[in-house]
Amino acid sequence: MSEILTLTCLPLFPLGTVLYPEGFLPLQIFEVRYLDMIGKCHKTGAPFGIVSLTEGSEVRKPVNAAEKGAPPSGDGFAHEAFSTVGTLARITEFSIPQPGLMVIQCLGIHRFTITRRQQLKHGLWIADVTRLEEDLPVKIPSDLQKTADALGKLIKGLRHSNTPAGKMPIRAPYRLDDCGWVANRWCELLPMPLALKQRLMELDNPLVRLELVCDILERTGISL
Repeated sequence: MSEILTLTCLPLFPLGTVLYPEGFLPLQIFEVRYLDMIGKCHKTGAPFGIVSLTEGSEVRKPVNAAEKGAPPSGDGFAHEAFSTVGTLARITEFSIPQPGLMVIQCLGIHRFTITRRQQLKHGLWIADVTRLEEDLPVKIPSDLQKTADALGKLIKGLRHSNTPAGKMPIRAPYRLDDCGWVANRWCELLPMPLALKQRLMELDNPLVRLELVCDILERTGISL
């Protein structure tokens, strides 16, 4: 078993999406609470955590007395809640096209689970987290090979579409023989409810994850 790795005071970025390990995610940063955080992460090379929202929105909103729903957070802003399991992200591209706007590309590194969380006065969330075990390499069984073949065809089509390398939703190395990698890439591409994407990301067994993805592909009517 690998050594347990813990991180303290990890800055969090709650989003309406799920980042998978080895997945790429473009982000536009304009909220004050994230501009400073992302700038520091870029300068120091430090990671931050991406977690999927379960309540609230990506942009912090003041409480509107006319709106009904979740109780306020106590600081005049709408309540925010997010999943306990998230993914460490590292910035791979960074630019400031105009004042007050950062455009970044980040790469999913490792999954983690939150052991303690705290919201700072200006709205930024920080947490103590423990890294979860990485997927073990599992060769794709013959009955699920069609999922890898279909993904390979999709990648081939994208590569021949003159899509710039930096804009590709799936990037090399292409591990089309590995259950976890193939399942994760499909999970990023398929139109699924956020809660389902989160549950699939949290699964510890990559073979089971790929089996569920195969079922979703067949139910969706995607040709395999």
